[in-house]
Amino acid sequence: MTDLNDEILPLLTDLESDRVERTISTNNTDKCCEAICAFSNDMPGHRQPGYLLIGVNDDGTLSGLNVSDRLLLNLANIRQNGQIQPLPFMVVGKKSYPTGDVAYVKVSPSSLPPVRYGGVTWIRVGPSKGKASAEDERLLSERRASSAMTFDAQPCQD
Repeated sequence: MTDLNDEILPLLTDLESDRVERTISTNNTDKCCEAICAFSNDMPGHRQPGYLLIGVNDDGTLSGLNVSDRLLLNLANIRQNGQIQPLPFMVVGKKSYPTGDVAYVKVSPSSLPPVRYGGVTWIRVGPSKGKASAEDERLLSERRASSAMTFDAQPCQD
């Protein structure tokens, strides 16, 4: 298992991508929910987690944020509020660096896409986030159908 610093540190200085979103906003719940939804949908099909990094400027420098328990609780509650369906698999945490803290949300791709926030399917296209088109939703639905096999159609694990 890799240390989370090994995962997050390179994401701070690299460009935003379809797997990374950085923000300094700590109170824009919609922006966070849309990003979590988009990472859950994994439109490019990377089958790797996406990261929402809070307390990081667009250029990758830290904003000097002091991450509180309240902020981490608010981020964790995004999963429970019922507006993102099906529920995303995510890990919320904090990393401290000499120039500030980073709150992170690590979001795993959903095996049941499309994932919707407030009834809207959000996806990442490169470094930007947007609403899915009908074609995007069709492709996500096909992924869902291909991963929803009955027990007897699934491969034997051992």
